[in-house]
Amino acid sequence: MEHLVWSIDPNIFEFGGVQLRWYGVLFVGSFFLGLMIFTKIYEIEKKDPVVLDNLLIYVMVGAVIGARLGHCFFYEPEFYLSNPIEILKVWRGGLASHGGLAGILISLYIFSKRYNTDYIWLLARMTMVGTLTAAFVRIGNFFNSEIIGIQTDLPWGIIFSRVDNIPRHPAQLYEALAYLFIFLILVVIYRKVTPAFATKILPPMFLILIFSARFIIEYAKTKQSAYNLDIPLSTGQMLSIPYILFGIVWIIWIFTNSQKNKQKNKDR
Repeated sequence: MEHLVWSIDPNIFEFGGVQLRWYGVLFVGSFFLGLMIFTKIYEIEKKDPVVLDNLLIYVMVGAVIGARLGHCFFYEPEFYLSNPIEILKVWRGGLASHGGLAGILISLYIFSKRYNTDYIWLLARMTMVGTLTAAFVRIGNFFNSEIIGIQTDLPWGIIFSRVDNIPRHPAQLYEALAYLFIFLILVVIYRKVTPAFATKILPPMFLILIFSARFIIEYAKTKQSAYNLDIPLSTGQMLSIPYILFGIVWIIWIFTNSQKNKQKNKDR
């Protein structure tokens, strides 16, 4: 069976030791696309978009620091604890989405306090932008021939010639497509419900959908961490479970609280 051979150079160009990589262009580009989306949201909800350039900086810094630390301490702790200076060498690769999310949550909280913006309101709108960024990052991983899938004989299996000559699941594209679909779901929810309900429902929906997709697709991926777990779950799956559970508890709380409020209104 013939399989697509993926041999694209991850560098768009290299000059004098300086590289411009597809991954970097997609990663940074997703943030600027997100800024455009957020500007539209601010216009729709009649808020002043003057602070959005600062928001972009907060989110980018939080995402990079969180993703880097997440990779170093979730996936290769022994190496980075023995070689701490390597943590700073972000250009060599190694970013973890779970850590990136944690970094963004912290940076948004700091931003909300400094610019007097409701944290949950901000977080809810950021779910749409964050999902789009996640999709772009996985496409960047595809260009890098990293986070590859396990071997497969399926017709859409891809040979990553920079790695080996084995046809593999294009796990990066599975995730990218899943995230783009989730992005559309979140946008539809945002457009169909009231702004107040969107603030409540978007964050837990994001957590449940994104990390459920990540949990399932992990079964098609090769092992990423440099250490073994004594359970039949990958590191990515273990890190996804708390986010999924928190999202479920959040949803339950929303509807339980809604029922209580309805009952109170009836009793009046």
